[in-house]
Amino acid sequence: MATMKAIVKARPEPGGLEFRGVSIPEVGPNEVLLKNRVVAICGTDLHIYNWDAWSQSRVKIPTVLGHEFAADVVKAGEGVKNVKVGDYVSGEGHLVCGFCDNCRTGNGHVCYGWKGLGYDIDGAFREYFVMPEMNIWKNDPDTPYALAAIQDPLGNAVHTVFRADCVGKTVAVYGLGPVGLLCVATLKAVGASEIFAFGRSNEYRLDLARKLGAHHVVKTKETPPVEYIKQHTEGQGVDVAMEIAGTPQAIEAAIRSAKMGGDIVILGIPTAEVSVDFAADVVFRAVSIHGVTGRRIWDSWFKMKGLLKSGRLDVGPVITHQFAFDEYEKGFELMKTGNCGKVVLNF
Repeated sequence: MATMKAIVKARPEPGGLEFRGVSIPEVGPNEVLLKNRVVAICGTDLHIYNWDAWSQSRVKIPTVLGHEFAADVVKAGEGVKNVKVGDYVSGEGHLVCGFCDNCRTGNGHVCYGWKGLGYDIDGAFREYFVMPEMNIWKNDPDTPYALAAIQDPLGNAVHTVFRADCVGKTVAVYGLGPVGLLCVATLKAVGASEIFAFGRSNEYRLDLARKLGAHHVVKTKETPPVEYIKQHTEGQGVDVAMEIAGTPQAIEAAIRSAKMGGDIVILGIPTAEVSVDFAADVVFRAVSIHGVTGRRIWDSWFKMKGLLKSGRLDVGPVITHQFAFDEYEKGFELMKTGNCGKVVLNF
């Protein structure tokens, strides 16, 4: 049986990856076999690399990591109708049932039985892998491979930005990891009037936020964010506050920095208890809190496509480092430092 190299979470410990030979999968009915061009390392992959509490509860050993990719279709299984050999594609990494009430009402991103590529099932960090035809997204032939490979996190950002009305509005972004930075770029593209970008202390990412169009870039280690926003919004707060960092401090600041009747959009996943005075901070201020997970299937993808085609959405600066596929350890170690944007691996 033919084999290929894959990046496998092989041991239940920090790091614990192996560059292991695995079998090239057989394509089944309604599936396509893909040959990778580029993959990108996600924050989820870094969680698994670090072997945190979420990873320990979710990931079975061994598992092939990865869900961000740009690839070519090399074989189509029986029943495939809309994808053909030679198509240049990426794909939706949430595999959904298609039959539950959420899937059937346009809310497949919260399918009751969804599975995640690269943690619930073997992922994309290998030369060849199979995907259901229904999860395939055809790329514009002119889209660079690295950009096509980061449409998954870009879709997270697009979903987050479109969860509230941000056009012509003041918006705060808490957390300047790759998705937070992509939110800044998307907010600029849709015409937010004033973008406040908050990061704790990482100068590299603070500088990226400036390059992507943030009007205010603030280091929260030195400047209290709620006070800063009140000083620059006539004491009112921002129209929309977006929390991407997943820390209790950022969530609390996001809620308290939104204006009366404003919107809070939360994508970050906190790892500790969050203290919120719901009476004072939510009810009496009549704010709306929106939780966001994944991408709206396929609404976020079409919005993303349109924004990229318009030329208004420029995410090039977010792709900061590229390594060869077998140099994956360099990519993971760089991401641990935080001195990067998106890191991609080339085949």
